[in-house]
Amino acid sequence: MAGIGRTLNKANLNKVPFFQVSARCFGCSIHIAAAAKSKKTLSQSGKPNIVLVEGVRTPFLMSGTQYKNLMPHDLAREAMLGLLKRTGISTTDVDYITVGTVIQEAKTPNIAREAALGAGFSNKIPAHTVSQACISSNQAITTAIGLIASGQCQAVVAGGVDFMSDVPIRFNRTMRSLMLNLNKAKTTGQRLGLAGKVLMSPVKYFSPELPAIAEFSTDEVMGHSADRLAAAFGITRQAQDEFAYRSHSLAQKATEQGNLQDVLEYKVPGVMEPVKADNGIRPTPLEKMAKLRAAFIRPHGTITAANSSFLSDGGSACLIMEESKAKAMGLKPKAYLREFTYVSQDPKDQLLLGPAYATPIVLEKAGLKMSDIDVFEYHEAFAGQILANFAAMESEYFAKNHMNRQTKVGAPPMEKLNLWGGSLSIGHPFGATGCRLATTCANRLKSEDKQFALLAACAAGGLGHSMIIERHPDY
Repeated sequence: MAGIGRTLNKANLNKVPFFQVSARCFGCSIHIAAAAKSKKTLSQSGKPNIVLVEGVRTPFLMSGTQYKNLMPHDLAREAMLGLLKRTGISTTDVDYITVGTVIQEAKTPNIAREAALGAGFSNKIPAHTVSQACISSNQAITTAIGLIASGQCQAVVAGGVDFMSDVPIRFNRTMRSLMLNLNKAKTTGQRLGLAGKVLMSPVKYFSPELPAIAEFSTDEVMGHSADRLAAAFGITRQAQDEFAYRSHSLAQKATEQGNLQDVLEYKVPGVMEPVKADNGIRPTPLEKMAKLRAAFIRPHGTITAANSSFLSDGGSACLIMEESKAKAMGLKPKAYLREFTYVSQDPKDQLLLGPAYATPIVLEKAGLKMSDIDVFEYHEAFAGQILANFAAMESEYFAKNHMNRQTKVGAPPMEKLNLWGGSLSIGHPFGATGCRLATTCANRLKSEDKQFALLAACAAGGLGHSMIIERHPDY
């Protein structure tokens, strides 16, 4: 990445309009002119049409709030129960269940199976859990696509969940080793000898290992990587704060207007009032945001608590089917799930650039251009991260020297991007976000009377994902 910042400055990329849009513009209504539906379709002869029938989610809540006394499988189960109710299918109508998650609960290592049984699905339906960082439920969805495309299944429930209110904290390795040896000890003397080691050096044995949002390969916290990425691409603190304000403002407006129809009402045990909406949506005046300290690289970093996604709890689920099966059951699909791709980059310098790499690839696979896409839904891990991706997509230098492409793909137009808010405001339960992105694409296509959507997301490990979604003509 050496020299990228200088090259981008020469190209005047930080003069690209979407970096300079004022907060007033972000807060106003965005109107999209109605357009006649395109006659183009990505349907291919000989290939099954795979459809998204419905997608739902629990409200995404800040960790430590109303969900704090639950377990992760409770949220996954609630999403599945909501999907059953919303679609009207029975617990025997699907062939397979797959769920994505990141922070694994030790008591439910195959959380897909436990949630499915809790939701009442037949115990004859296989289920497995996938983990691919922030694109875990994206992977669950494409796993479902593969199962249907190969003829193994006709109907699959794909979902995702993460629960940051109660993450697994374990003893350090020294203590774990001692406890295993203690379990093997055959005499009282051996046991007392091992116990004596703990008494002699309690700090050595009782220092816990806490889960961290850090790269194992680099030992760098993701926020630190985002700060360096924003600096490399010349993304200013003001631009990041404005983008975060935009996300919260649009999410608040979408909530008030009833656009977030994927959100379920959840009567949480032990909580008096039903949970009906995401609780992290808070448009903060730019003057207040500007006063916050840097969260990772102090004092000069630009990533703060206000322009980052927050630790969240939530579950999501969607029903994916072969089109003829859905129609035979009397279901009305929302969208076709078309081409998708996964990419990976250097987890040190390009950790969060997955969308920039994945977007042109998936467009080429689908035979589409950026101008063909009506709806964009990009995961917002950090405002600096998503703006850096757009800068990379606008850079001829980056396209030629880092992506081995002849020309830049171009960034999504802001008037088509995340118009109902994004992860910065709605929340980001790591494993659940992919289903939210896909469902929002389908719902926005209907709301805006459009045809093609593109979703993209970055993930830990330098991973990325992108998918094309096409509106179903019956929706």
